Amino acid sequence: MPLGAADVLYMLWQKYLKFNPKDTSWINRDRFVLSAGHGSMLLYIMLHIYGYDVSMDDIRNFRQLGSKTPGHPEYGVTPGVETSTGPLGQGIANAVGMAIGYEILRKKLTARGHSPLNHKIYAVCGDGDIMEGICSEAASLAGHLGLSNLVVIYDDNGNTIEGNTNLAFSEDVDAKFRSLGWDTVKIDGHDFGQIDSALKKASGQNDKPFLIIAKTVIAKGSVSFEGSHKSHGAPLGAEEVEKIRKKLGDNKPFTVSEEVRKHAASRLAELKAEYDKWNKEFEQFLSQNPDIKKEYHELNSRPRLEAADVSNIDFGGKPLATRSASGIVMQYVAKQIPGFLGGSADLGPSNNTTLKDYRPFSREDRFGRNFHYGIREHSMAAITNGIAICANFLPFAATFLIFSDYMKPAVRMAALMKLHVVYVLTHDSFFVGEDGPTHQPIEQVWGLRSIPGLDVIRPADAKETAYAWLQAVNNTENPTALILTRQNLPQIDRSKHASAEHLLKGGYVLSGESRAGDPDLIIIATGSEVHPALEVQKKLEAEGQAGRLSVRVVNMPCLELFERQSPEYRESILPKIVKKRVVIEAGLTGGWHKYNGIDGLAISLNDFGASGPAEILCEKYGFTADKIFSNIKKWLQ
Repeated sequence: MPLGAADVLYMLWQKYLKFNPKDTSWINRDRFVLSAGHGSMLLYIMLHIYGYDVSMDDIRNFRQLGSKTPGHPEYGVTPGVETSTGPLGQGIANAVGMAIGYEILRKKLTARGHSPLNHKIYAVCGDGDIMEGICSEAASLAGHLGLSNLVVIYDDNGNTIEGNTNLAFSEDVDAKFRSLGWDTVKIDGHDFGQIDSALKKASGQNDKPFLIIAKTVIAKGSVSFEGSHKSHGAPLGAEEVEKIRKKLGDNKPFTVSEEVRKHAASRLAELKAEYDKWNKEFEQFLSQNPDIKKEYHELNSRPRLEAADVSNIDFGGKPLATRSASGIVMQYVAKQIPGFLGGSADLGPSNNTTLKDYRPFSREDRFGRNFHYGIREHSMAAITNGIAICANFLPFAATFLIFSDYMKPAVRMAALMKLHVVYVLTHDSFFVGEDGPTHQPIEQVWGLRSIPGLDVIRPADAKETAYAWLQAVNNTENPTALILTRQNLPQIDRSKHASAEHLLKGGYVLSGESRAGDPDLIIIATGSEVHPALEVQKKLEAEGQAGRLSVRVVNMPCLELFERQSPEYRESILPKIVKKRVVIEAGLTGGWHKYNGIDGLAISLNDFGASGPAEILCEKYGFTADKIFSNIKKWLQ
């Protein structure tokens, strides 16, 4: 691809792309996304030639440990890389999210019909991107929303690793995208006149997203591999590279001619003048519009929530589903955090994620903070990543926990990029009830816990849900998944038990043992299972003579937070000397043996659920207080 797509990228960077290599966070820069991340070397070369902090030594260290030039582009590693790409289709959906973020920012920064923001989002994709389902999902939404600032360049070289694309792909991409609400143009990707004409049209004022289908030749210029699928995933080899150099009239490896550097420098001088002019006009715009300036600075200096803020939220005294408690907290967060926005995959009323005082984001209304993603979980999560990258937004994405499986590739990318994103995942465990095993999450919580850098929080009641949101909002280092119930849960009496604020440590002693010294037994529980755990503690301690068995209940809503605490704190909660431990969680046993030991008891569910009323299933699977009590008693004997 770096050979085949070079002509198109040269024209884009030399004549149309707007950027400043010395200010990679400039708000009005054009965004460039290489969705076809396997062509990363072409991007690194462009970054090097056009003045970014990517040296020739960095180019030499391509794909080497610790280099700025990894095998696929990585956000936060290489200056000028806007998002991590490689898993095909992710970059296109990220670009759609950036285009949405642009529209929101542009509307916020508009006075008397004028906005200083006028940048574009350019994405380059390949045949593999186009084949991925996430591409169709994202392109469909982009067309529906009329994201006219989005330009996708399709490097149509007709090759995949296994051979020609006609092995598995024969759709009319041009007609498909037109039907999705895009403008399209087909060009010869090696004809500079056609490339220039297409980019000129794409970079202008449009009312639809724009697709340039550039027919290219893979490995163009290669003597032995031009047009061959064999050049897709393997190095050409030293001998072939030497042949290409001779063909191009240049035998010096790792050099850029003075002619090329001067050519690029002339473009950089133009861009620098444009950058200086824009910044001056932008400052004037802000000074002339103090209300907009205030909102803009509030967005850029996102305020933190304080514990006192969420502790005072009134949930009433009745049992409440944590999804409902979450919805109440979200209304408060929206008023405190101007960049808080997001949506659900057609489950807003069920997820309780609709921000009630705000309008939907739409083609007609760019002020909206509620997004309707439709039934597109995968692209929703990847688009959310793009919104998070675009500016200082705090986006959320919501669906049922069971459908986090559809989102996982994009959730993983968010964790990899350390993005500040919140996932609201409701209807946890078999307590979903009548919807049956297809909708009852069993392995999903541990699937999410397996993603490095993702905080997974399963609160036990309304107050803990408030603190879970506090943690999610204030933790800017990584994404957070909130695991919430459909069914109502009692509100824990905090006058008798530990404060919900201890959720911020991931795990804490909710109800201490009945006598001094280490307990005889520790019960560890999360979410809805905390409540029967408290009942079982009473039953066990009431058995036989007073004080016969000393039981501690540990609430462990977030393992990731707990692991970030000091060894001393963790030891105080789970003393190593106490070997008798029980874990209660209505899902896969997963990695719980780390906390309850090899010989510990795990009251969990390691099979799929069944369709039936939740209370019947609770009895069937042994999650009532009586069943848990009997199970523990039998185990202790």
